[in-house]
Amino acid sequence: MRIKLRTTVLLLVLLLTTISFTFAGGAAEKPTPSGYKIGVSKLLAHPALDAAEKGMMDYLATTGLEITFDLQNANGDISTASSIAQKFKSDKVNVAVGIATPSAQALAQVFPITSSTPVVFSAVTDAAEAGLVAANVAGVSDKNPVEEQIKLLVDITGAKTIGNIYASGEANGVILMEMAKAACEKLGVDFVAAAISNSSEVKMAAQSIIGRVDAIYIATDNAVISALSSVDDVTTKASKPLMCADPSGVDGLNAMIAWGFDYYSIGQETGKVVERLLKGEDAGSIGTVYITDPTKFELWFNLDTAKKLGYTIPQSLQDSAAVLIKDGKTVRQK
Repeated sequence: MRIKLRTTVLLLVLLLTTISFTFAGGAAEKPTPSGYKIGVSKLLAHPALDAAEKGMMDYLATTGLEITFDLQNANGDISTASSIAQKFKSDKVNVAVGIATPSAQALAQVFPITSSTPVVFSAVTDAAEAGLVAANVAGVSDKNPVEEQIKLLVDITGAKTIGNIYASGEANGVILMEMAKAACEKLGVDFVAAAISNSSEVKMAAQSIIGRVDAIYIATDNAVISALSSVDDVTTKASKPLMCADPSGVDGLNAMIAWGFDYYSIGQETGKVVERLLKGEDAGSIGTVYITDPTKFELWFNLDTAKKLGYTIPQSLQDSAAVLIKDGKTVRQK
């Protein structure tokens, strides 16, 4: 009986230890004497991701928490993102932040559910599809209203065929392409997609489909957005309208329509998630934060481009826009 009792007690201790180990790490560890250390892995530098990074840092600067940042840029390379994640693990950061899907995925692989370091994602389209739903992972989604965006483009241009360029190796790129395809099917317009593996292929991809489409829609695909000027050059020369779901990248270009998130706001919401973790909240209880506040979105119209292409932007839409580009000037209305 004693042997059985001891065996039972031992099994219970092992079970409790396993449970404790499995669910550890939902909240950030206490700060060191020098404060909290936040590792930030950004997939690449472009206006949207830069704005998200700045918004997060600016918000955290208002919290009164003592924080130092280790800012890293993977330059669009997934293997570099993995190396950055390993660096953060070695440096024992309190929170690891991944801006864009591949960077967040790399962090989640290095900091599994058993880790004491929570992972925060920012500017990720679909956390579930990207494998970013776990007890030690939380963050902010930038899932756009793709159907509404394409409907606006079709309503203004009367386009019968919409073109799209996407990164086939990036989870959010594939998800957004599928969403755009489904939207076009629902709206009764044809859809032509061109896949790229890196940003250097974007211009060639645009050239390959421009003769078969009436307009091009670019989603918040990091590899494509980083080379948006190449798409803009192709559509301008072909006299075809371009719509982008990332307004932060169209200033100075000829894109006729831009409608999407203000990524500085995405960053601020990310900062709020980090703050909650640093104050002891579990990542699993936060999960994925979706932004539904319409003031966090921006609508841009380039009236000069519309005029050149022979399109008219209804006054009601102009009145609702945050930014109008007219006579070569960018006018912010909101």
